[in-house]
Amino acid sequence: MTAAIQEGKWDVIVIGTGMGGGLIGRRLAERGLKVLFVEKGPQGHRSERQGLNPEIFDPTARQLRGYWPGPIRAQINGRASEFFGPIGAGVGGSSVFYAATLERPERHDLEATETRPHPTGGWPGGFDAMRDWYAEAETLLHICGDPDPLSPEPVTPLHRPPPLSATDAALMHSLQSEGLHPYRLHSAIRHLADCHECLGVKCPKPCKMDGRSAGVEPALATGNAALLDRCTVRRLCGTAHTVTHIEVTRDGETFTLTAPRIVLAAGALGSPRLLLASASEHWPDGCANGSGLVGRNLMFHLNEIFALWPPRGTPQSGPTKTISLRDFYHRDGQRFGTVQAMGIAAGYGEIVHTLNGMFDRSVLRHIRPLRHLTRLPAALAARILGRAQVFVGLMEDLGYPENRVTYDHRAPDAIDISYTLHPELLSRRRAFRRALRAGLRGHRRLFLTHTPELNFGHPCGTLRYGTDPATSVLDPECRAHGVDNLYVVDASFMPSSMGVNPSLTIAANALRVAEGIAQRRKAEI
Repeated sequence: MTAAIQEGKWDVIVIGTGMGGGLIGRRLAERGLKVLFVEKGPQGHRSERQGLNPEIFDPTARQLRGYWPGPIRAQINGRASEFFGPIGAGVGGSSVFYAATLERPERHDLEATETRPHPTGGWPGGFDAMRDWYAEAETLLHICGDPDPLSPEPVTPLHRPPPLSATDAALMHSLQSEGLHPYRLHSAIRHLADCHECLGVKCPKPCKMDGRSAGVEPALATGNAALLDRCTVRRLCGTAHTVTHIEVTRDGETFTLTAPRIVLAAGALGSPRLLLASASEHWPDGCANGSGLVGRNLMFHLNEIFALWPPRGTPQSGPTKTISLRDFYHRDGQRFGTVQAMGIAAGYGEIVHTLNGMFDRSVLRHIRPLRHLTRLPAALAARILGRAQVFVGLMEDLGYPENRVTYDHRAPDAIDISYTLHPELLSRRRAFRRALRAGLRGHRRLFLTHTPELNFGHPCGTLRYGTDPATSVLDPECRAHGVDNLYVVDASFMPSSMGVNPSLTIAANALRVAEGIAQRRKAEI
């Protein structure tokens, strides 16, 4: 198979098969282009149903399960830590493990309005330029849910979700009675017969729409696409203005692959890392790094996790991820973000997992026997919390050049980041918590986060797009400034992190970029 792929005539090589890579590959294959997906991880088995497990440390075992094999090595506020992030490395990338939340951003997320300035001045084209692409992505990904009652924007008709559980119906009613505006969260689940609602785990059925089920698999079905899994891209090679080939290794063999167009979709941590690893005489600071901004302006979201109890006497049913609200999205001139159910109850296992994650990023992480001591506070907390439902407020992060991804050639499978929690972020966090306390005053609630918690599943912004090559890495079509045949379609293109999950925006942008590539190729024929 490898020989046939090496000798094949491909119109496009797509590096990475997550939400961006999967969907752009699908659309290009549907337009008749010959597409080769190159994926670091294994294809996996369609029957798998498993989540990301940070307790598995062996690189081989991690890669077999579709996890990124190496750790994140972080310098956060100057303190070193090392941990395994929620990053996939298999067909579908991280998206096969995600919770399928696909929400549109608000207008002020993408452009300045009269009452809400934008931290970067706005995205190229703004909200209206993306509107139709959001609608197309929502249709393709089979989004179900209800419109946000606070939004003045027209929306695509959404599929009807299943009825609310008794617990969620009671929570929805109690939130409304306090003057809030909850609605059915927008999720990419088709709810087929015997649907497991695989939130946060790989789905063995074609219910959950992700980079695999909505991207790679339909692309392969066209006959215009092929997949090369277990393949590590070591570097991009070329002349000053063109990528001529990519250098890869697979099963111990090193070889090159060529195509007239290269699409990079390795994630907001992986894509800049690969560009930095591609330094050469033509690209002394890394491919597409004439601005010096490759890897910079790294953003996450900041999680505010809290337990919320339904009214007393509510029949207890299993937790579901069905409620979202935007009452706290933008308050008193400050950019906060959406609040949504996490789809879990505040039980012992979830609390142990949270405490262990905090321990692994603490100064005590090297004293491994102490890790077991998290069980006692977890048991006490679970007893106190009972059957409370867990919610998260996703607070927007802003980009700063010193927050960045770097590359260490001595550890090619590690992901290195440097991040500082800026004073304005900490100030907004305090204001966000005050707003949540005030807005939820009529409910029994308890904050489960006390120190700032970065959402390592939502990295973005490390290859931002824009019109000025001096202040951006990509042009408005997500083509690299100065490298004519290189495109990027993962979350790294985003100039700001918005106040919602990034997946729908990644998908919409991938479809937009795909159409531009298809039109340019048509003009060349």
